[in-house]
Amino acid sequence: MVDPIAPWHRFGYVIPHRHTDMDGYQFARVAPDGMMMVTTQLDLREYSLAAVEEQLPTLREGVGILAARSVDSLAISGVPLAASLGIERMRALLDELSQAAGMRCSTDLENHILALHSLGATRIALGTRWPEALTDAIVDYLAAAGITVTARRFADRDLQRNKNADPLADHRLALQMGRELMAEAPEAEAVLLPGGLWFAIHAARELEAEFDVAVLTNITSTVWASLDGVEAAPVVPLDATWTRLFAPRAEN
Repeated sequence: MVDPIAPWHRFGYVIPHRHTDMDGYQFARVAPDGMMMVTTQLDLREYSLAAVEEQLPTLREGVGILAARSVDSLAISGVPLAASLGIERMRALLDELSQAAGMRCSTDLENHILALHSLGATRIALGTRWPEALTDAIVDYLAAAGITVTARRFADRDLQRNKNADPLADHRLALQMGRELMAEAPEAEAVLLPGGLWFAIHAARELEAEFDVAVLTNITSTVWASLDGVEAAPVVPLDATWTRLFAPRAEN
């Protein structure tokens, strides 16, 4: 008989969409046994600042719901949300939400930044499924955090197309973009493939093996950041076969 594993870490996640599918599926692949995802949802209509601002009251409400569920960590999914607001406004909002929740509140984009700094990667390649303007906003956000994008690719898709994308086609897109980026910028210290709805975790692992460089997705950066420094028991180690981000590193 298998011993049951009770949840030892409750991970609170605000999903930008009314449904949770690819976020949950990829979380279940990479998160260690006993890490449980607790979600609330927004209803983001499109990739725009106006659409993000429309959802801010629901975002505040969702953070309160997750805090009331006694989550151990709290993050907001959706790189477009953070990039649309910009780094100064997003960080001010995170300070507000963290104070209200009584715990640190992060975003996928801020967790990418933490992960990249942890890896010592300040010059990266960026591939997205989003329009050029949104990709540019991510480049600007990263630059403000000390990270330079040396090569970029974007698929120029709107939100509805990304919601309905075929997972295997997106896997192939991630491989194609990753290979094009590394051909253009072989000096890149990491590759960033953001997007909670993008089925890219398997492609990221293949690209890491092919190019010997860290490849980050939303779920890997955010799961890593949520567990970084956690001393709960019984802690199940992160599986470093998914990404070198999960491999233990000596402290400086």
